[in-house]
Amino acid sequence: MSKTLEGLITRRFQDVTVSEAGHINTAEFLEAAEGVVKLFDILESAAFYPVKTDMTANIKKVREKSLSNPSDPTVYDTLQKIITAEAKEGDRTATQGLLWLKRGLELTAMALKRSLENQKETLSESFTEAYNKTLKQYHGFIVKKMFGVAMMACPDRETFYKKIGGDNEGAHEQLLAW
Repeated sequence: MSKTLEGLITRRFQDVTVSEAGHINTAEFLEAAEGVVKLFDILESAAFYPVKTDMTANIKKVREKSLSNPSDPTVYDTLQKIITAEAKEGDRTATQGLLWLKRGLELTAMALKRSLENQKETLSESFTEAYNKTLKQYHGFIVKKMFGVAMMACPDRETFYKKIGGDNEGAHEQLLAW
């Protein structure tokens, strides 16, 4: 039985708890982010290996910080608590991980939305345009070239949608809601 997007999503970003003060639940946010990484697993494409690896490493950095005080699990139960604590400590490993995770999530969200809105565009074109608007400004010459080469291995649109459950309104709605 093939994996589909629906079978892998355990939490959507829209379902992550945000307090009245705007504080984001760390564990829930990371669970939703892991769903994006699982999307890249479905695709089984070398094109997304660098993005998947980077996002996984950044999730790990944030998770390690959130679990670093087992005697009081509420110390880092929101992303804001992690950022505030690291600003005071001087070690910003998790904060930097969160920043790069956010950028990777923005790339993915923008590319998928673009793909849904421009159905004649290849997946490679959607991801390249999203990269140009999100991550390119933070990368040096070599990484920019590596991204371009990686996009040559990007699956075609038909293969992508088939792997996540079909190129139909239901699959499109799932991606948009995610």
